[in-house]
Amino acid sequence: MGKASSVVTMADVARFAGVSTMTVSNVINGRPRVGPETRERVLAAIGELGYQVNLAARHLRAGRTGVVGLAVPELERPYFGQLAGRLADRFEAHGLRVVTERTGASREGELDAVAFSRLRMYDGLILSVVDLDPAELGQLRTDAPVVMIGERALPSRFDHVMMDNVDGSRQAVAQLLAHGARRVAMIGGDLSGSATMPALRAAGYVAAHADAGVPVDPELNIRCSFGLQDGYDAIRALRERGITFDAVFALTDVVAMGALRALADAGLRVPDDIQVVGFDDIDEAAYLVPALSTVNPGHDTMADAITSFLMAQLNGTPNATPQELIVPAQLVLRGTTK
Repeated sequence: MGKASSVVTMADVARFAGVSTMTVSNVINGRPRVGPETRERVLAAIGELGYQVNLAARHLRAGRTGVVGLAVPELERPYFGQLAGRLADRFEAHGLRVVTERTGASREGELDAVAFSRLRMYDGLILSVVDLDPAELGQLRTDAPVVMIGERALPSRFDHVMMDNVDGSRQAVAQLLAHGARRVAMIGGDLSGSATMPALRAAGYVAAHADAGVPVDPELNIRCSFGLQDGYDAIRALRERGITFDAVFALTDVVAMGALRALADAGLRVPDDIQVVGFDDIDEAAYLVPALSTVNPGHDTMADAITSFLMAQLNGTPNATPQELIVPAQLVLRGTTK
């Protein structure tokens, strides 16, 4: 079996195949300077000896580690897992791997992600911003390539890609109101007017009501977190309080999934008795029964833009000024709406 049990070098492969180390290097890197018979001999030697290319060493010689960091608030939410998958596919095409870490949606976690990105040997960092404010972003000391993603506008020196939370929510709630709903429960919203995701999506909820001339009843908003149980408990709370509603706007698809189960347990039919719309268009949404109507925030466009912005920085051709891209949202109608 040759030398599979010890460290095999390129020189070992060259000796085994009876060629130069340069020829082995040409084969490994796919250069067209090697004849077919020689190439086959080198590949056979690689297989026989168990030689493995040291990608880390190769990247370090080029001043790179070959790794991009993705720092997100949580790993449990399907949205972030699917975002990581989309980005992994795109960066893999550039010979880069994506490593994901969790910030806990906290200021400290987000600052640490930037501060330690070099120590973790990332070539660049994609940071989902939840708790940092513009002043703190402006004071971050890093010369590493960074692209921000998040829910709200954050003027800073970094490129920033974000979804259109307000318009996406407006589209969702407008659909409900246009098809007979007059008391739309909002699960997870924040009517305070701040710049957080719950407040931005609530702003779209309010805007849709204003457009339709339907007053907003604050009792229909249930503040909660964004797990399955939260959506379930919110529906139960509305019913226990005797608050009537004929539609549900859930701030995430996961919350909507919990709400759907609670409605089913209460004997309510969707969409005949209660219409439901979510937000995020996670992969699971299309496979629920009934399939969930939801807002697609522009997954592919966002992933393409994030990749483009970061690769431009990595290749030394960054934008002359930091770019802020708001990706349009699109309502996807399925079986939970009329």
